[in-house]
Parts: sequence; structure tokens; C-alpha cells
Amino acid sequence: MAGVRPLDGVTVLSFEHAVAAPVCTRHLADLGARVIKVERPQVGDFARGYDHRVRGLSSYFVWANRSKESLTLDLKHPEASAIVERLLERADVLVQNLAPGAAARLGLAADRLRERHPRLIVCDISGYGDGGPYRDMKAYDLMIQAEAGLVSVTGTPESPARCGFSAADVAAGMYAYASVLAALLLRGRTGEGSRVDVSMFEALTEWMGNPMYYTYEGQPAAARTGPFHPSVVPYGLFEAGDGGKVMMGVQNEREWVRFCEDVLRRPEVARDPRFASNRLRTDHRAALEAIIREVLAALTTPELQARLAAAQIAYARVNEPGDLWTHPQLAARARWTEIGSPAGPLPALLPPGTNDRFAPRMDAVPALGEHTDAILRELGYADERIARLRADGAI
Repeated sequence: MAGVRPLDGVTVLSFEHAVAAPVCTRHLADLGARVIKVERPQVGDFARGYDHRVRGLSSYFVWANRSKESLTLDLKHPEASAIVERLLERADVLVQNLAPGAAARLGLAADRLRERHPRLIVCDISGYGDGGPYRDMKAYDLMIQAEAGLVSVTGTPESPARCGFSAADVAAGMYAYASVLAALLLRGRTGEGSRVDVSMFEALTEWMGNPMYYTYEGQPAAARTGPFHPSVVPYGLFEAGDGGKVMMGVQNEREWVRFCEDVLRRPEVARDPRFASNRLRTDHRAALEAIIREVLAALTTPELQARLAAAQIAYARVNEPGDLWTHPQLAARARWTEIGSPAGPLPALLPPGTNDRFAPRMDAVPALGEHTDAILRELGYADERIARLRADGAI
């Protein structure tokens, strides 16, 4: 499938590390944007060293950095500002998630840039935003998960737990991505750039909207219930007699009756006054789940799944992350493709949101500094000067 991509011709200059900003810019690259990723010489984005799980490459870095160009540049070097200025002259968007205050010290504050580049869109991603008493606090993902309340609603009654992926980083990255797209649309109408301020804390707090409203005006928070829904019953992880685990859920009273008749094959349970509504089922959760477990103990996993499917009750396998590589739904929908990397070809998922008019950009994960010379030549630097910059440690 060919076609013009939505962001073809848009250049993004990114001063990024870790997860939040790279997630944003990778999604912009998926839509065709040229993303120039500025990295520290010799070291690069420290996410390159988070692990070595993908043929020696970092799983974080491979996921969040395909289709980008890597330019190494010591931003504190005397000649760096001239290189950055030349890049800014060609850029449509600047994305940064440097430490608080670092962008301003490097001359990359949005108000200063606007004077010289009025069409430039500047997206600043930080832990807590550029104001308030928390502005300068370190904002690692798990700290934000805790501060935004996600840790408190995840886990078991005995212990809260970290969400199993970098939820705060990903939330901020996706809001930054959407906000940059909105700013590009706005620039198309007004001809002027914008400054976008994305806070990891505010992004994750938005995702916590339902638990927040559940506690409105001082009402108690929902109990932590592990793999079970705190306020819908039955809804959660159950085990068949052969040890297989199945996630299943009943959403309404019609499903509840079908569940009792066709899955449990005990229609009298649906008429039990203790279980006459979801609220009552929640109040009597332990008694109901004991009945369910008693029935399921006599079933194999395939038998349980067959009953659930016939009754049109929602269910799912409890997959491990490694199971997704061979998931039949991803295969059937042809969601896998291949990208290049410093370690050779790697599988990669196509981005969600398939558009029938264009194919997403799916280019290689860059090696550190792989595009430095080419970009500097594009900016007018001769090979001799590039060699001097490298010898001087600037690139």
C-alpha cells in the first residue's frame, strides 16, 4: 500500500531520553515525520543501556526509536549552539524531556525560540510540569505511578503493586503525540507555532479518572482485588480443574442468567436472592466465587472455554508477554513486519490505527550517531570540519 503519509515533510528535532519523549516521536515517525534524535557522544540515550534483551540491544530502545536518525552532539560544546540553530531553521517540531531547567539553560526555552522561529511547535515533557511545588522533583516512572495513585489501586489486598509497564511514561508520550498533532493542525489554520506542556503526573492522573470519581466527596476507594474487578462480580481470573487460568467477566443481568444456566449449569444460582444484582453479588463475592470454583474444578480448560463461548460470555487466555509473538489474532490480521537495526532484522508490530490510504513508516532502529555525518553535511559542514568536531569530542 503506497500513499502520502500525513507527516511527510515534517521535521522533528528531539532532545530525548528514556521512554516518554521517544514514544511520542516514534509515533510521529510512524506517520512519516523525519525525526532527528540528538544524543550524547559515546553514551547516547541512556535507555540504550537499560537491558540487552534484543540481540544485545535494549528492549526499551528498540520499541521506541525505530525510523529515527541519530545525531551525536555534546550540547555543552561551544560549537553545538550553531549546529542546533541550523537544525531549528529546518524543524517544524521540537520535543524535549531533559531534566527540569536544562532546556532553558541550553537556549531551548519556547519563549526564546518563538522570537526566531514563530512557526516552531515546542513540546516540553516533564514529570510535574514547569510550575508548582513539585516542578523540580525527580520523576521516574514508578515515582509518578505512586504519586498519581496507580500503585494504590493495583495489586492485592495485602500489597499494592507497580503497574507492569511504564504507564506514566507511555501516558505522557501519547498525550504529547496527540498534542503535537493538534498543534500542527492549529498551525495550518493560524500559521503560528505553539508551546505544548505535557506532565507525566497530569497524564497519568487523567488515566486515573474513574478511580478518582469513585472516591468523590470522600467515599472510600475500591479495594485492591488482584486479578478481579473491584465492583463487578463475577469478573476476574478463575482456574479450571486442570490448572488452566481463564479471565472471564459478566457485564449485565442477561449475561448473569446465561452464565448460571449455560456455564455453571446451575440455574438456581441466578435465582439466589444473594446474587440478584451486581451490587448484591459484590457484597457476597466470597460465597459466589466459592460456587463458581466448585463447578470449574470439574472442567478442563477447553471445556470451560467452550461453555463460555457458547454462552457468549467474555473470556480471555491469561497470556505471558512472550505469548504475543505467536498470538493468532496478530498473525491473522498481518500485524507483523520487519525493521532493520544494528543487530540485524527484527520483527515489529505495525502501529495501531490502520489507515487505508497510506502505510506507516517502519524504518530501522538507528545505531548511536549513525546519521551524524550525513546530517552535518546537509547543514553545510565539510568533511574536514566534521572530522575536527569528532576529534574535539563535539560529536
